[in-house]
Amino acid sequence: MEETLELTARQRVLLCVNAALEKKPKNLVILNIKEVSSFADYYILMREGTSHGKWILLDYIDVVISIFYEPIRAFYDLERLWSDAPSMEIPDDTKELTALSDGM
Repeated sequence: MEETLELTARQRVLLCVNAALEKKPKNLVILNIKEVSSFADYYILMREGTSHGKWILLDYIDVVISIFYEPIRAFYDLERLWSDAPSMEIPDDTKELTALSDGM
């Protein structure tokens, strides 16, 4: 019998967040959008430090990541757009995330 290597959405979001934490992002927020959206289960928002990439979008099926230049993030204010979704703010000094909080 073949062994499956499929990740759950929770596993994938942790993998994505921990990969991002290696680059020391600012203002990282995880939104659980599975109850308010049909395109993904989780949305990860973060800030990068330069103006070269104003908005980078990465789509991993059930996890979507947006990396913003801060003024662009403030302009689009996606946290407000998805304000009905449970959220989890990750402190800037976090080295590794081992689990999602309750409700995520």
